[in-house]
Amino acid sequence: MNRAGMIRSGRLLLAAIMVCACLAARAQQAPSLSARDLAERVNGHYDSLRSLRASFSESYQGLGMERTESGTLLLSKPGRMRWDYATPAGKLFLIDGKYAWFYTPGDRQVQRIPAKQLDDLRSPLRFLLGHTNLEKELTGLHLVGGSAGHGYAVLIGQPKGQEKRVSRILLTIDPDTGAIGTIEIDEVDGAITRFTFTDQKADVPVSPESFRFTPPEGVPVVDALPPV
Repeated sequence: MNRAGMIRSGRLLLAAIMVCACLAARAQQAPSLSARDLAERVNGHYDSLRSLRASFSESYQGLGMERTESGTLLLSKPGRMRWDYATPAGKLFLIDGKYAWFYTPGDRQVQRIPAKQLDDLRSPLRFLLGHTNLEKELTGLHLVGGSAGHGYAVLIGQPKGQEKRVSRILLTIDPDTGAIGTIEIDEVDGAITRFTFTDQKADVPVSPESFRFTPPEGVPVVDALPPV
């Protein structure tokens, strides 16, 4: 190799060393998050929202069964939530602020229960509809991963009031924004339900009509029993 080639190679090697050193320095400077830090970031993110629309996928594994459903989720403060299912088509779960409504086309009845008495696996999202405080909603919070700028982190905790049914809940979170990407709910009987949220759009226009449910003609409304 001639002198010019050696100089060029030396410069390339020096540049590579400098890039590696820079990346290493950035990695060392990336702030590590505690469970409380991340929980507060989630709180701040959702407290700033007025509404949220997202696509969701819901999977269930347990009791010898597996199923996957999907659709669109709409949240609006205060306390309103609507799950429109594309698969199975027409299935609806809605909280209008006072009642929770359950209906699937072909059912002989519409189920209704006061929202305050609801013990549904979709209900953990309700803590995003008011003043968010994960540390009050989940006990034993601890963090898996969690450097800002380094992918997703997972918060794990026990939902208060569901100890007899749910062993733990896992929230996959973008540590930079505080947005929740997945919610995994592990039940005490070994069943696992996972919600995955994509295409999230904050503060979308929301009509109050979106949260008003009118039972189909001829289908009676039955008041469901609260959880024991």
